[in-house]
Amino acid sequence: MNLMSETFFGGDTDYENSNIVIFGAPFDSTTSFRPGARFGSKVMRSESFGLETYSPYLDADLTDAKFFDGGDLELSFGDTKYALNDIYTLEEKILNDAKIPFMIGGEHLVTLPAVEAAFKKHNDLRVIHFDAHTDLRDDYLGAKLSHATVIRRCYDILGADKIAQFGIRSGEREEFSFGKKYTNLHAFNFEGLDGVLEKFKNYPVYFTIDLDVLDPSVFPGTGTPEAGGVSFIELLSAAMKVIEKSNIVALDMVELSPHYDLSGASTAVALKLLREMILKLGK
Repeated sequence: MNLMSETFFGGDTDYENSNIVIFGAPFDSTTSFRPGARFGSKVMRSESFGLETYSPYLDADLTDAKFFDGGDLELSFGDTKYALNDIYTLEEKILNDAKIPFMIGGEHLVTLPAVEAAFKKHNDLRVIHFDAHTDLRDDYLGAKLSHATVIRRCYDILGADKIAQFGIRSGEREEFSFGKKYTNLHAFNFEGLDGVLEKFKNYPVYFTIDLDVLDPSVFPGTGTPEAGGVSFIELLSAAMKVIEKSNIVALDMVELSPHYDLSGASTAVALKLLREMILKLGK
């Protein structure tokens, strides 16, 4: 009799022998429009059995990859700072164990404690950010901690010219002005990525992907869909380039809200991107 435990893609590498550690951060308490991203990691894990482990893009197989699935954190929904601290603690442990943490959100605020942990270990950290939204508000309805402020909070930690944003097509006028001045903001697509990768090549990099960078026709399962996004192949190509040409020390994928796409297509898109990213990191 075969008993199957539920892990991403059926991975069975233990923690000690892994070089990539995946975990879920099911938190969406500051979502500004449609909640549900807290279910993203759980649904992705469950649906991952529908995807082949072999990638024809990379001619590589997840059965040969050394990744460990740590499951989902149990996060407080009543205390944002408490939840963020739990994420920070786990990220710090994984980093100190010389492994790459790969967090699956959850809303985008979960990126903040992960960046804080990476910055503690690498004080010359850079951030590459793919998203439809600037996330550069100083506050959202008075709240300093929000998925709408997360990159501004990362800027507060890192300082100017250490963040690069791509695919951005939504935000307040002031956010775009701030981004063009301080965060290497690139609107609409991935133009300028090669130059940023050259600029960041000698630094440790945190890579965060908000999946709503994709066009809603490709990825409707998200809380804040925004027309005019990139295609899956464009995102895949850009993500592969970032991983290949950067010293990635930690990364995340956020803002899948699976119940807004009952077809399951958005979850499948997220999983295919995850598979390719794990394999590319492994290489």
